[in-house]
Amino acid sequence: MSRVAIVTGGTRGIGEAISLALRDMGYTVAANYAGNDAKAQAFTDATGIAAFKWDVGDHQACLDGVAAVAEALGPVDIVVNNAGITRDGVLAKMSFDDWNEVMRINLGGCFNMAKASFGGMRERGWGRIVNIGSINGQAGQYGQVNYAAAKSGIHGFTKALAQEGAKYGVTVNAIAPGYIDTDMVAAVPAPVLEKIVAKIPVGRLGQASEIARGVAFLCSDAAGFVTGSTLSINGGQHMY
Repeated sequence: MSRVAIVTGGTRGIGEAISLALRDMGYTVAANYAGNDAKAQAFTDATGIAAFKWDVGDHQACLDGVAAVAEALGPVDIVVNNAGITRDGVLAKMSFDDWNEVMRINLGGCFNMAKASFGGMRERGWGRIVNIGSINGQAGQYGQVNYAAAKSGIHGFTKALAQEGAKYGVTVNAIAPGYIDTDMVAAVPAPVLEKIVAKIPVGRLGQASEIARGVAFLCSDAAGFVTGSTLSINGGQHMY
């Protein structure tokens, strides 16, 4: 039986690329999504990857969702915490709801999904958790105190949980993407996007498939000695 992987936010953008990469490695993939039923169905029709709907910011929904995937596909061995949202604005204009919702989904989702899956991985002696952080969680970004805080929290969460899982064969790592050519980045006004690209040493936006290849490695048997690490894939824009 192939290993079972859940990719949150796995039907679009970077998540879709990750779902496809893990499928192509021979894993059985469940792509989680939160809202758009029509797009999720189109994704399943095109890829053959089952889509499961729940809100990763809802603790009980994650417990129930992971249980549903396990019942349908088998025990969950791999979780990729990719789901995330933005609610940008400077602090003076940011509402508590905008702060809280980003923290609830982007950071809370990592806790909820780990809580739902970590115990089973530990009992079976093998597991992979990969959390998708951000360059803006490493370097900060104007107008994103909520997003940067949540993504920075993901990097700390990764290091702490890695210490709990290591002796049980469960690795926990993160990837910090830079600016990737997705619908979200495409919506940035052209003059602003030009300034962003000008700051990237390799001179271009990244591709979702480049993030997916990093995730695929961290989810493989070959990465068994890698845990508590953050892999920065950002074209050299931020180095530390």
